[in-house]
Amino acid sequence: MAPSFVIQKEPLYHPQGQELALYKAAYAARLPVMVKGPTGCGKSRFIEHMAWSLGKPLITVACNEDMTASDLVGRYLLDSKGTQWVDGPLTQAARIGAICYLDEVVEARQDTTVVIHALTDHRRTLPIDKKNEIVQAHPDFQLVISYNPGYQSLMKDLKQSTKQRFVAFDFDYPNASLEAQILKHETGIDDSYASQLVQIAAMARNLKGHGLTEGVSTRLLVYAATLIQNGVSAKEACKMAMVRPITDDQDVRESLHHAIDSVFP
Repeated sequence: MAPSFVIQKEPLYHPQGQELALYKAAYAARLPVMVKGPTGCGKSRFIEHMAWSLGKPLITVACNEDMTASDLVGRYLLDSKGTQWVDGPLTQAARIGAICYLDEVVEARQDTTVVIHALTDHRRTLPIDKKNEIVQAHPDFQLVISYNPGYQSLMKDLKQSTKQRFVAFDFDYPNASLEAQILKHETGIDDSYASQLVQIAAMARNLKGHGLTEGVSTRLLVYAATLIQNGVSAKEACKMAMVRPITDDQDVRESLHHAIDSVFP
């Protein structure tokens, strides 16, 4: 085990259903897991919590459109000793028995994600062509991927041959009372402010598909609460954290400003 990848402090996570027990069952069988849901709804926090709960190292990869297979598997690099092979995060996780979390995997190129296929079936292997090596995954290794279905398109989606290698969890924003509880725990904000911020978020989320491509995330609510706790007025905190980051459309901004004014007159 690699101590540097082990989470020492419990990450706060409030379950919304049976996901804790269901994930543990999937891990016990070493099934690959897919976590789907909107931005900032707690997908990554959930995986961090489960890694902590299971006492397993966690290696997280933030996927992007420039990611190549070598970024995941590894490559030869030059140093003072000459040419040395350096394992990528996926290879490292497979060797040490970590949970490898590919965050927003749909952002990676499809030819890159093909490298995970042999790790997600009965073979549990990772071919490294450049080294002429086949890595047999450690018994504790598990692969987890996440993505936001709201950003899918015909050109940017997982292939069925990839999707059908995973069991899946659907995530959404917490209900109002739980979301307020999260804000209080994360920032120390009082009950009144927490409830008011959640109320504004609900109004903003109703605009999804009507000018907004994505609703206000729980993460942005935490940012707003943090600003208020640091002396920023509630209205300005909401504009900074819950309006300007998510839209540049003036009509949508005006609608959100009205929502804020109705809650914080």
